[in-house]
Amino acid sequence: MPTFQQIPSNEPLRSVIKAAFDADLPLSGGWGYTEALATIIESNPDNIPLSQLEHMIASMRAYLEMNMTQPKEDRYGSINLNEKEREILQENDKVFHKVLYEISAMREDTYAAFIDEYKEGYGKEGFDMEDHFRRRKEATLIRIEPYWFEVSSVI
Repeated sequence: MPTFQQIPSNEPLRSVIKAAFDADLPLSGGWGYTEALATIIESNPDNIPLSQLEHMIASMRAYLEMNMTQPKEDRYGSINLNEKEREILQENDKVFHKVLYEISAMREDTYAAFIDEYKEGYGKEGFDMEDHFRRRKEATLIRIEPYWFEVSSVI
């Protein structure tokens, strides 16, 4: 399985997200790899359900790790996150959500080839849909990754 580099916290999280995704989120801290590097959700002015906001932030991190920071030939697409587990932890006056996500993705070139194959073969005699989706599943990378959020200000 390929390894992905953690995103360094050299620049303010809010600035990186604004530049990469054109989203202005009230965030600070790190990229959520550990409790010490938790992403601090400072406020939630749009009243987005917290688990949805956390999912969006975790999706951005996964996209940065697996696509935007990779050479073109190593980029992943079709990146999807599913929450597998959630812990609520309290330390002194801080409340943390430690969320475990299952991240599925496929190399961009492989994914594009499967899409083309499906478009060309769908509905035609001889197209083995079961085999197509079996091979797609085999080509899908699955990662299980934790993400730490400090949510004291928004709960």
